[in-house]
Amino acid sequence: MNSSSRRMTFLLGFSLIAVLLLGSSLAQAQMREFTGRIDRISKKRMIVDNRMGDKVSFVPAENTEVTGEEKTEWKELKKKDWVTVSWKFVDKPRKAYKIQVLPPKEDD
Repeated sequence: MNSSSRRMTFLLGFSLIAVLLLGSSLAQAQMREFTGRIDRISKKRMIVDNRMGDKVSFVPAENTEVTGEEKTEWKELKKKDWVTVSWKFVDKPRKAYKIQVLPPKEDD
């Protein structure tokens, strides 16, 4: 193997490692959170209103995790529950992977 082949192999290996590291950090950065009050909910869809003009729609993921305020399943969620929903930026439609039910808040 000549020196230019070694250099090319080294650069290719280094580039591959850099892409893998950058890709994994980008994948982790794609998780988002949205906090608000449930405006509408059904078995297949939930709309959350953050009370600042934003309403975001979510569908349940295969294994949606529900925690907080004595609720453990999607079907226990009700209109006017306050929640924080974790979802992935790339999902279309947005899938709710984790839902944290928050204590009730006073209406403004």
